[in-house]
Amino acid sequence: MPSIPMPTDPILYSFRRCPYAMRARLALLVSGTTCELREVKLSAKPAEMLEASPKGTVPVLVLPDGTVIDQSLDIMRWALERNDPEGWLARDDAALIAANDGPFKHDLDRYKYPDRHGSDAAAHRGGGLAFLREIDARLGNSPQLCGTKRGITDMAIMPFVRQFAATDPDWFAAQPLAHLQTWLRDHLESRLFTNTMLLARPWQPGDDPVSFASVG
Repeated sequence: MPSIPMPTDPILYSFRRCPYAMRARLALLVSGTTCELREVKLSAKPAEMLEASPKGTVPVLVLPDGTVIDQSLDIMRWALERNDPEGWLARDDAALIAANDGPFKHDLDRYKYPDRHGSDAAAHRGGGLAFLREIDARLGNSPQLCGTKRGITDMAIMPFVRQFAATDPDWFAAQPLAHLQTWLRDHLESRLFTNTMLLARPWQPGDDPVSFASVG
C-alpha cells in the first residue's frame, strides 16, 4: 500500500470572524509562516479538527509532525519565536492581554449577545467601556500599546476591540475615545489585517489546499 505523504506546511483551522483566530492569523502572517488554511463552519466542525483538538474551538494549528497548538496566544508566540521580523515579542504586556481576555471579553460577550447570556447589555457595554478608556489613555502617550511600533499586545487585543466597536458602530463612534478609534482604524486599514481576512469557503475533505502565506 502506498504511504500517505505528510503535509509540509502546518494546517490552520480557522474561522474568519473569530477574534481568537484573527490574532493567530496576524502573527502567522507577519512571521512569514505558510499554512494550509481550513476555514471552519462552526455549526458543522470537521471531524479532522475535532480529532486534533476535541475542545472544538478555533484556532487550531496542526504542525507537520502532528503537534497540535490550540490556544491562540500559544500560536502567536510559536510563530513569532520562529521568526519575529518586527520584534512583536519585545512588546508583550501579558497583564493587559489577560485583562482583555478575561474581564473585557466577559463584558463583550454579554454586550454583543445579551439574549444568549440573559444579560443586561447596557451594563456590560459600560464595563467594556471602562477597559477601552484605559486603552485610550495609554494610546494618548504612544501610538501603539507598548511604544511606537505595533507588537503582540496590539495584535492580541485589537480583534476584540474591533468586535466591540462593530456591535453598535454609531455609539462607538460617538464616544470620546479619539486615540483608540484612530489606533483601531489604522490597524483595520493596514495591509496586514486586510490580508488576514482572506475569504475562503468552509473546508471539506478532498478540497484543494488553500495557502495562507506571508503577504503583509
